[in-house]
Amino acid sequence: MLNSKKRDRRSFIKGSTALVAGMSLVSVGDLHAGTQYQQNDTFLVGPREGYTPRIGTLLSTMTMMRAMVMSQVQGLTVEQLDFLVDEQANSIGAMLLHLAATERYYQLNTFEGLSWGTWSSEIKQEWDVPMELGAPARQKIKGHTLDHYLSVLEEVRSQTMAEFAKRDDQWLEQQEPFFGGNPTNNHAKWFHVCEHESNHNGQIKFIKKRFSA
Repeated sequence: MLNSKKRDRRSFIKGSTALVAGMSLVSVGDLHAGTQYQQNDTFLVGPREGYTPRIGTLLSTMTMMRAMVMSQVQGLTVEQLDFLVDEQANSIGAMLLHLAATERYYQLNTFEGLSWGTWSSEIKQEWDVPMELGAPARQKIKGHTLDHYLSVLEEVRSQTMAEFAKRDDQWLEQQEPFFGGNPTNNHAKWFHVCEHESNHNGQIKFIKKRFSA
């Protein structure tokens, strides 16, 4: 993904250490006032410096959701990332790339104005397998370390953050027929990217409980 063999992942790993270390104190199913957390702004939803108010608030929501996913996958081995509950299941590793693929396609749709599925064959070759999951993903997405998946997720998210910084709150209101032809705006699309991660975070929790079953 994204020329992963050519990437130097050291900068990402260094930058993500603080987030993963902070989340190690957090039980994602135990988000209440009595829990001990490392001091950071992960759980503050609101405007962010460098972004217009509503875009910053949206980004903070996405950041909190991503932190929850990271807390679930930290420390997983290659074997655990490749684990399949049954012959029809998706692995945790494949789902992590699926999250990156989903975000990448929404980048193309909302930042570049491309109608869904009209991107180049090169992009489809890179991202369609993790986007669609299923049998092709079971065959092709395996044998990678956690650092590989986290690096792809971080690279895609960094691009989202850079593009958000170029836009204002009015951009969030831009509409087009989407989701079955219903009128939809950019805010709804990017909220979907966030809640989509929540859905797969639940699946990741389920799979982890089956490791020793």
